[in-house]
Amino acid sequence: MTEARTVANIPSSTSETSAFANARIDWKETPEAHVFKANLLGLKKEEVKVEVEEGGVLHISGKRSKEQEEKNNKWHRVERSSGKFIRRFRLPENAKTDQVKASIENGVLTVTVPKEEVKKPEVKSIEISG
Repeated sequence: MTEARTVANIPSSTSETSAFANARIDWKETPEAHVFKANLLGLKKEEVKVEVEEGGVLHISGKRSKEQEEKNNKWHRVERSSGKFIRRFRLPENAKTDQVKASIENGVLTVTVPKEEVKKPEVKSIEISG
């Protein structure tokens, strides 16, 4: 299995830190593809962006907006984070970056990056004379 590295992300504020921490992503490799799954409950697909930059780096980012505050409301507890998050993953060389697919269902983002088929070297028998 090819070793992949993640690029470090450093959030710039406390609210970004909590939002960033909630953007946990699983990366699984199957024989056919690399599959990324992220729990993004409460985010609409319009609030999430999936991109592949030149050089094979997958970007998953989004923004969870803060709930509108009204003067007469009193908050007792705020545990849901708001702010921006971004995660970057360097894809292996066998990733087909032009065929990436993404979908959100029940608050789970799934990004599928197909892999190139590994071609087995062709073996040619050589007849021995003599």
